Amino acid sequence: MFDCDGVVLNSNQVKSYAFYKSALPYGREAATDFVQYHMINGGVSRYKKFEYFLANIAPQVNGPGLDTLLSNYANDVIEGLLSCDISQGLMELREQTPTSRWLIVSGGDQSELRQVFKTRGLTSLFDGGIFGSPADKKYILDRELALGNIQKEALFLGDSKYDFESAKHAELDFLFVSGWSEMSDWQPWAELNKIDTVQSLANCCT
Repeated sequence: MFDCDGVVLNSNQVKSYAFYKSALPYGREAATDFVQYHMINGGVSRYKKFEYFLANIAPQVNGPGLDTLLSNYANDVIEGLLSCDISQGLMELREQTPTSRWLIVSGGDQSELRQVFKTRGLTSLFDGGIFGSPADKKYILDRELALGNIQKEALFLGDSKYDFESAKHAELDFLFVSGWSEMSDWQPWAELNKIDTVQSLANCCT
């Protein structure tokens, strides 16, 4: 199974800019702080991030409410998701794993992801389903394991600490994809946790 942003799609920067732009009504300092929080907490859903922003970064500042922030963010993100690069090697890897069930387990909005993947002709690759927020990744993994949609031994490919935490929670193998990750400290972190890494999905092709 795959995280989406930074693994299948080169969309991390798209989302960072959308977070910044959405938070700008609260001031540049708040928007910059929010992007830093977002990057540190890669893989966590936008719902939790905006709730944190309103409660902890700009609690005393008048500005758009949660629903407006989410709507403005979604409008900016969807355009970027439809135009950003798709990982090289994705199609080749699918051809090389014809009996494997593929899933997307993302912090991105589920309905948005399904729309984007359908428009870009990627839905058929993920025969196990495309899942995202507002459900949390750990919840999704627990649910799909209980349903038998995920069967061990299974591998989670992600680009954030939360992806690793989610895979560990579900007792799944994990592979860190570094090429598009926004983690600045991924190398010492991966070494400390003895995590296997690849630069992109193209490196998974045999």
